[in-house]
Amino acid sequence: MKQPHLIVLFGATGDLARRKLLPGLMHLVESHLVGDARILGVSTHDYSDEEFREFALQACKEFSTRPVRTDVWESFAQKLSFISLGQGAEALEQKAAGLEAQLGEDARRLHYLSVPPKAALDVVHLIDEAHLVERSRIVMEKPFGTDVTSARSLNAAIHEVFDEEQIFRIDHFLGKESALNILAFRFANGLFEPIWNRNFIDHVEIDIPETLSVEGRAGFYEGTGAFKDMVVTHLFQVLAFMAMEPPTSLDSDSISEEKNKVFRSMKPLVAEEVVRGQYEGYREEEGVDPDSQTETFVALKAEIDNWRWAGVPFYLRTGKRMAEGARIISIAFNEPPKSMFPEGSGVGRSGPDHLTFDLADASRMSLSFYGKRPGPGMTLDKLSMQFAMQETGRSGDVLEAYERLIHDAMLGERTLFTTAEGIERLWEVSQPLLDDPPPVQSYPQGSWGPEAALELVAPRRWRLPFERRWRG
Repeated sequence: MKQPHLIVLFGATGDLARRKLLPGLMHLVESHLVGDARILGVSTHDYSDEEFREFALQACKEFSTRPVRTDVWESFAQKLSFISLGQGAEALEQKAAGLEAQLGEDARRLHYLSVPPKAALDVVHLIDEAHLVERSRIVMEKPFGTDVTSARSLNAAIHEVFDEEQIFRIDHFLGKESALNILAFRFANGLFEPIWNRNFIDHVEIDIPETLSVEGRAGFYEGTGAFKDMVVTHLFQVLAFMAMEPPTSLDSDSISEEKNKVFRSMKPLVAEEVVRGQYEGYREEEGVDPDSQTETFVALKAEIDNWRWAGVPFYLRTGKRMAEGARIISIAFNEPPKSMFPEGSGVGRSGPDHLTFDLADASRMSLSFYGKRPGPGMTLDKLSMQFAMQETGRSGDVLEAYERLIHDAMLGERTLFTTAEGIERLWEVSQPLLDDPPPVQSYPQGSWGPEAALELVAPRRWRLPFERRWRG
């Protein structure tokens, strides 16, 4: 992608910019995955260009996953500029015009809104006032609305300034190499796609436990909770990749349409099939209401009412301060209808065969199955075949999630982004739960959540914690 770009980074001195965006942009520029670029930082700070460059240098040194070479930094630093938000639209327009003069007439614009949701519309209007909408795309962070009404209102307000084709609603979970590997695994292999349906699959689990607490984000989290923060914006998006029909081609419009078909087929959530939890000690966190009913854990059953998935439950779970941090998708296959193996052979002892995707940075897959234990008799053990990205010798080519998504947005590639229709439909599905949520149940820190989450999946069970570890 060689077209020059002006990248306007709103919230340029915030935590996300420091940890992910600035190091990611440096790598994209260094690796020549993008053409000539100028990066204009915008925030409430009153930095000079040099002060912003020093801020960016410290961010890259602290958080870049790759060494910061002097020659690379010096080249990148010259592409960085800054303007304070307080200077207004006219100053922003003039600063942008000066940078675009260095790039040429065919330069495009990418606006990245790394700002709180309540500030997003103000930034959109600022971009409009600065006459920076033309030739531009805009990247927006979650959450995109808090219910169906607010999502529709937000979409309508943004559409007054930007066309839908210009809007990229980001989900960093889908930027991971392992998420795209789901598409490759499903649609490039004749072995698996024929059995990717209700005739062969018993249930699917999408499990994203976290060991972290709210970490000083109580002000944000109190108004959001685990469901709005994680399920609507992350887990449902992963579900769509797992459940979608084969697209007619790999272009982003075709893939987005198949994802939206999944969302249209989802049944509204039922409060009786949702477990909300809150870790012990959450109400003592700074900024948390002593009587807070905000959930830090949620487990639920989702159903897709179409030909492929009718009757197959999708179990989703996520929470803070849990026993382990992980990001897995686990597909449980139907067990044989009848066993000829003798009692005590071990068959069935470890549950059904599973295909497991690890969405963490390691990007691993595992297929578990029963096999005979060497020696006399017929004793069976659960075995597994595993694949890890590190084994390919290409792990160094992996882009971090934000790097991939910024690159895709610059290209106009929408596969990993959510449409207005998709996000509104997910809030529609969620509205019955938002209107009448079940009470929160307390759970110990370092556990797997409330006991009711085990009852939700019974007689099945959660795949995590694993009985066998990933191969090192």
